[in-house]
Amino acid sequence: MRSLVVNTFMTLDGVMQAPGGPEEDPTHGFGEGGWSVNYWDDAMNARMAAFMGKPFDLLLGRKTYEIFAAHWPHVSEAEREARGGTASEVDDPAAAALNEARKYVASRTLTEVTWNNSVLLEGNVVDAVARLKQEGGPEIQVHGSSDLLQTLTGAGLVDEYSMWTFPVVVGSGKRLFGDATRPGALELVDSQVSSTGVVMATYRPAGAIDRGSFAFDDPTPDEAERRRHLD
Repeated sequence: MRSLVVNTFMTLDGVMQAPGGPEEDPTHGFGEGGWSVNYWDDAMNARMAAFMGKPFDLLLGRKTYEIFAAHWPHVSEAEREARGGTASEVDDPAAAALNEARKYVASRTLTEVTWNNSVLLEGNVVDAVARLKQEGGPEIQVHGSSDLLQTLTGAGLVDEYSMWTFPVVVGSGKRLFGDATRPGALELVDSQVSSTGVVMATYRPAGAIDRGSFAFDDPTPDEAERRRHLD
């Protein structure tokens, strides 16, 4: 079985909506888009390059698919025009990886997907993703796709979370873990902090929450009497 890995950027108050620009996802009047852009440093670039430098398939919701498909196929061309030179001299590694990857798209409204190597999932998304995980192949990465993530986490299909928490709060917006999230514990696998204060952490589901209490146990009659004397 192959793993399903979530890669997401989020604010300190848990919002993952529109990290890359004001027009990325203004749904419900969200006006804080672009909150992640000015925090990037070399450590973040290196970690992302390592994350995307291994073989992977993509699983995307409709909105993230449309955002990616409108941007990534044109990155090398745009950079070539901006910098000059040949395509090979300015090829963006992330663009190359995303363009070449097999892309599975979960949508109830799209009837076709035209980005290179894209496949539209049919039927119930939980069943479709469960089948994908049973197939041979590389790990399945989910980028963005907040609505889809609510379904995947609720069905227990996520094997790993790569969460980058940025030192900003935006108040309201789409969140990685919504109200319907299934309770559970997470194991911290590794972590790193950028020079700009971004916490890059990897977690894996670790079963049920091990609950406890800081409240004092009810004292025995003798203990209660002793405490009264001490008071």
